[in-house]
Amino acid sequence: MRISELSERSGIAVATIKYYLREGLLPPGERTGPNQASYSDEHLRRLRLVRALIEVGGLPVATVGDVLRAVDTPDLPMFSLLGVVQGSLISPAPAASDAEWERAYETVRREMDRRGWSMKPAQPVIEALTAVLVRAAQLGYPEWGETALPAYFDGARIVAETDVATALSAGERDAVVDAVVVLTVLGDTALAAIRRIAQAQVSLEKLTSDSSPSA
Repeated sequence: MRISELSERSGIAVATIKYYLREGLLPPGERTGPNQASYSDEHLRRLRLVRALIEVGGLPVATVGDVLRAVDTPDLPMFSLLGVVQGSLISPAPAASDAEWERAYETVRREMDRRGWSMKPAQPVIEALTAVLVRAAQLGYPEWGETALPAYFDGARIVAETDVATALSAGERDAVVDAVVVLTVLGDTALAAIRRIAQAQVSLEKLTSDSSPSA
């Protein structure tokens, strides 16, 4: 297909596609003339992946390039690819004293030990969660981790089972790779949205119940 059709099918402007080509996020098309190239369904799939990373994941172009290089490494284990994607979504940790950090880290470790989960493979995201608990304590909620983490871990396990099953059912390695990346990015946004919906529903129910006249 020509770049105009690629733009139409992907919903991405021609100028943006050309920018992705210049930045190396999209491989060049097959030359068919001095100023023309032909693009395939592989380009369409890559564009959708780039769009998910940038528009949904909010990743900068340079970070998207890092993720795509991992995606294009055929001998990279799938677990390592997941680590690259997860690492790209992690925000910088807040400044904290050693005591603050250790206290938060111990809270995370206790919750994982209770479930028999391994600390080593997920170390970057464990540190990201530790940073969240540090920030919560600094904002006046030092017990939030103790009270909230059990429910968060329980819910996350159910979601993770679904994510992994969906990704592995995609078929060939390229399709599984795409699914791992896209579902990780989209899933973060979906979880945040569903949590807000649930908060609104529970708040409505509680407020309605609390304001009901006594029998």
